[in-house]
Amino acid sequence: MPLLVGRHINKIDKKGRVSVPKPFRDAFLAGNGEGGFSGLYAYPLFKVPAIEACDEAFMRRLSESLEDLDMFSDEQDDLAAVILENAHALPFDPEGRIALPPKLTEHAGLAGQALFVGRGARFQIWQPSAYEARSTQAFERARARGATLKLRRPPPADDGPEP
Repeated sequence: MPLLVGRHINKIDKKGRVSVPKPFRDAFLAGNGEGGFSGLYAYPLFKVPAIEACDEAFMRRLSESLEDLDMFSDEQDDLAAVILENAHALPFDPEGRIALPPKLTEHAGLAGQALFVGRGARFQIWQPSAYEARSTQAFERARARGATLKLRRPPPADDGPEP
């Protein structure tokens, strides 16, 4: 799946429909293959008032990761309840819009506009002013702790078959 990056603001209509930014929508449509699900999965983020969206492959990774937790543990039960039970499969309409369920819009405090924020393989949907406050805090926290990132090495080049 192509990287989802940048910020985009779109209007939410009276029916709760919002157009997914074209670069994001194109990435989801390109990744679903023939006969695949033409849409995205969305669920509330439990640490912040926002929605996260991903494709089916990432949603499967989340589900499989929950299986790595101890069966019947509070941690597994809580995360399954927060993520899987509250996830929605949202198909794209012919205009590239999705209909946001009322529970998700309420959780994120969305009204009138939605800010789409790229997060690599996922994106988030925020109420614009709430995101600006959160983004400023994240920038300051990263600066204060002198955050660094160790880049992964690129995979070795495939030089073809060995002689």
